[in-house]
Amino acid sequence: MKMILLAMVLTIVCATFADAGPIGSACLRSGNANASPTLCGCIQQAADLTLGSTDQQRAAKFFENPDRAQEVRMSKTENDNAFWQRYANFGSTAESLCQ
Repeated sequence: MKMILLAMVLTIVCATFADAGPIGSACLRSGNANASPTLCGCIQQAADLTLGSTDQQRAAKFFENPDRAQEVRMSKTENDNAFWQRYANFGSTAESLCQ
């Protein structure tokens, strides 16, 4: 019985990691004490609702290098400004969904 329960738990945990997109994976690897599969999965869901795959890849890099986010935010290029608006929308969505 314990083995069956353990197998079920491992299946759920593995499925959580397998379904993690770039944002969720970066969140889990971030080293943040609050990062959990549940929270990072929720943040990934917010990303799926608001960001395309290219934007998710770009935003995931901010977890590794937060200074890069500031560089993009301060950028004057039209491409960076458009991305930052989408990224800000993602942040607001994640904040409201993942409290």
